[in-house]
Amino acid sequence: MSATTTLHSVSVRPALPADEEALGELDRSTWSTLHAVMPRPQPPYDPFFDERHRPGDFLVAEAATEATTETGAPDGSGGTRIAGYIRLVPPTPLACNAHVRQIQGLAVAAWARGAGVGRTLLRAACAEARRQGANRITLRVLGHNTPARALYASEGFAVEGVLSGEFFLHGRYVDDVLMGRSLAP
Repeated sequence: MSATTTLHSVSVRPALPADEEALGELDRSTWSTLHAVMPRPQPPYDPFFDERHRPGDFLVAEAATEATTETGAPDGSGGTRIAGYIRLVPPTPLACNAHVRQIQGLAVAAWARGAGVGRTLLRAACAEARRQGANRITLRVLGHNTPARALYASEGFAVEGVLSGEFFLHGRYVDDVLMGRSLAP
C-alpha cells in the first residue's frame, strides 16, 4: 500500500499574482506530448504570468485534501492545494467578436485527475464567460488528445472545424481540432 491524497472538495477562484510559482510548477509537471505544441520547458523557466498571460485570464481550482499514510491513517498534512487551472480570454482584440471567449489552456495536477477537476474548471469557465457577456466559447485541441476531446464533447462542445496536419510533432502530422459551443441558457 502507498500513501495517497484524497480530494474532499474543489472550488474555483480567479488566479492571483501569488499563485505564479505554484501555477508554473503545475504547468511544467503536466507537460505532455498529448497536448503540447511547444518543447518541454527547460530551466531557467520563463515566468508563468507575463503581459500576454495575466492573472486575470486564469481560473484556479483549489482542492481541500487529506493525505494518508501507507496504512490509510491521516498524516496531518491535509490542506488546500492548487489542483488545476484554465485560461479564458477573448480570441482576438476585435470588437466584432467580443461576444466570444476562448479557452487557451487547461491543466490538472496528476494527483487530482479523475476527480472532476477538469469538468469543474470547464463549467466555471463557461459561467465566467457568460458573466463577461459572452454568448459563445471556443477552444482548440490536438486531434490525438482523445481524453480532452471526450471531456469537451460531454460538456456540449462540438467539432466546428479541423485543420488537418496543422502541426508536425514528434515525427508526425497532427490535426488541430476547433471546438465550440453556445453559452445561451
